[in-house]
Amino acid sequence: MDTLDSFLNFVEQSPTAFHAVANLKDLLRQAGFRELKEKYPWLVDDGGRYFVSRNDSALIAFAIPRTGFASFRVAAAHSDSPAFKLKPHFEDGVEGAYLRLNVEKYGGMILSTWLDRPLSVAGRLVIRDGDDIATRLVNLDRDAMLIPSMPIHFNREVNDGYKWNPQVDLLPLYAEAGREGSLMRELAEAAGVGAEQVLAHDLFLYSRQTGSVWGAEDAFFSCGRIDDLECAWGCVKALTDAEAREHIQVCAVFDNEEVGSRTKQGADSTFLYDTLTRVGFALGASDGEIRAAMADGFMVSADNAHALHPNHPEKYDRQNRVYMNRGVVIKHNANQKYTTDAVSDAVFTLVCEKAGVPVQHFANRSDMAGGSTLGNLSNAHVSMNTVDIGLAQLAMHSACETAGTKDLDYLIRAMRAFWDE
Repeated sequence: MDTLDSFLNFVEQSPTAFHAVANLKDLLRQAGFRELKEKYPWLVDDGGRYFVSRNDSALIAFAIPRTGFASFRVAAAHSDSPAFKLKPHFEDGVEGAYLRLNVEKYGGMILSTWLDRPLSVAGRLVIRDGDDIATRLVNLDRDAMLIPSMPIHFNREVNDGYKWNPQVDLLPLYAEAGREGSLMRELAEAAGVGAEQVLAHDLFLYSRQTGSVWGAEDAFFSCGRIDDLECAWGCVKALTDAEAREHIQVCAVFDNEEVGSRTKQGADSTFLYDTLTRVGFALGASDGEIRAAMADGFMVSADNAHALHPNHPEKYDRQNRVYMNRGVVIKHNANQKYTTDAVSDAVFTLVCEKAGVPVQHFANRSDMAGGSTLGNLSNAHVSMNTVDIGLAQLAMHSACETAGTKDLDYLIRAMRAFWDE
């Protein structure tokens, strides 16, 4: 359970993608990785370990073999999760009695799971720093607000398929009237700056519920942001434990997967391509050699999968359903929502077999649409054989998700084997 305890602590300290990346950087530094900056030339050495970040919410770490390299071995996950984001002007008074917050949805949320639970706010502030600007991470780290339900007496249809209106039903209560400006003052104080210095912000609400392990023989655990911090943390952890031999080992943690990845820090950006080419050139490789290394590369797109729901087995394909605590899931879709094909399936199955890790296979029912993930978007910029994998979980995109306590270790073992073999 040591691995799971470390992961739950990581999630608790990572209420936003900005915090997740900052904490992953700390994990990498402890393992001897050095930070590079995109705006400066790169000097890298054989046997070196490095990472680079973009927008403070995405990073790519890589380890270089001691004697040349044949290809790139890439893992990709994402740092963001569905949440409510504060609008630029977020204070909204109600009848001279209350102060509520104006928020909007980020990603595909299960809206009802955010009601009637203590919430807080975290993210980044962009501040005036003399004649320049600077960023500060901030986490209010207290029970600060709540989205109250309507009493059933005024909403008799709530148990009959009520349609939530985010602009009406889902605005959090923060204070009594007369406290205008207090939230930004408190956030600025938490960041160690004055409220007058704050120029802009990216601030998200998060649930204050802490992670818990539960069930007979501690079979399950629950917390927020399992999708996709479980894969992001697990892949980075595996990278820190692996030893680069013939291939450059790469772990990319992108942002904005939950809203389509089409940002400068998303999987559908040039971030991965820019990084791989800069590494190759810094090592003295020609353009042709870098392209050959990409062509001979392999990518594992790691984003969680849907475990069979105990109350709704009819929603899942009978022959291709997966379960918590039964190993890594390889995900398939004929229309290439997932990138897995026969070649990448076979390769990763053999990797897991050598690592002693059980493998499951997921495909949706043919009459139900599924989601998409990172692999096909990344492949549009860096084309290589790619397999889509994940760990089975319940309640994906809820404010509190559930997964199996055995599977994180399976992922780490599989990814170590992927990089070590």
